[in-house]
Amino acid sequence: MLQYAHFRFFYSLNDFLSAKVQGSLVTYKFSGTPAIKDAIEAIGIPHTEVDVILANAEAVGFFYPLKNNDRVEVYPALKNPVFPPYYSISPPNTDRITFVADVHLGKLAKALRILGFDTCYQNNYSNKEIASIAENENRIVLTRDVGLLKHKSLRWGYWLRSQKPEKQAEEVIEKFNLSKLIAPFKRCLACNGEIESVEKEVVLEELPPKTIQYFNEFFRCSNCKKVYWRGSHYDHMMQIVRGLIK
Repeated sequence: MLQYAHFRFFYSLNDFLSAKVQGSLVTYKFSGTPAIKDAIEAIGIPHTEVDVILANAEAVGFFYPLKNNDRVEVYPALKNPVFPPYYSISPPNTDRITFVADVHLGKLAKALRILGFDTCYQNNYSNKEIASIAENENRIVLTRDVGLLKHKSLRWGYWLRSQKPEKQAEEVIEKFNLSKLIAPFKRCLACNGEIESVEKEVVLEELPPKTIQYFNEFFRCSNCKKVYWRGSHYDHMMQIVRGLIK
């Protein structure tokens, strides 16, 4: 027998809905007793974006069995929460905040690394690999692919609204309240390893002749051993940093 439930989505969750139904009741047709999480994702909202679900004005979890004529309100995580903490179904991220970016976000990954944030990225990851990395290393998935965020194993993820890398970086800083945690040039742009100061004599054989002549301060990635110094590329990266620090 066909049944009906009525959903209303609030704030940023409307970004996943067509303009025609944003802010309006969405009627969901179903049979049996599907988990409310399945219904929410079928409508188009990835579970990683959901923080509070009210079914008939009562807080419920993702596995609440949907019933005929249920009236459901769904909220994202808010900077200034309007519900008691125990209403939240978002798992707390108690580790330091780290990311894994999907294959289309190379420029964003580079920007986050410049700012000092641990950001795992390769341009040949499959969605399954990204989900596995996120699960095994407690990383937040950053993506423009809504389907990726619906992967069952994901605990944390964020769908980027902008398609421009610098705007995306601003989004991430704002979303995860990272402005006070920015530590420029602590991460290798090539591999995400940690950057350490190194004596010039140690890397002398790896340096171009003019670099040896004009520079005395050097840094090296602890992972891939790439050597850095404050040349013209440093000035360009500083412009990026200044643009992102508000």
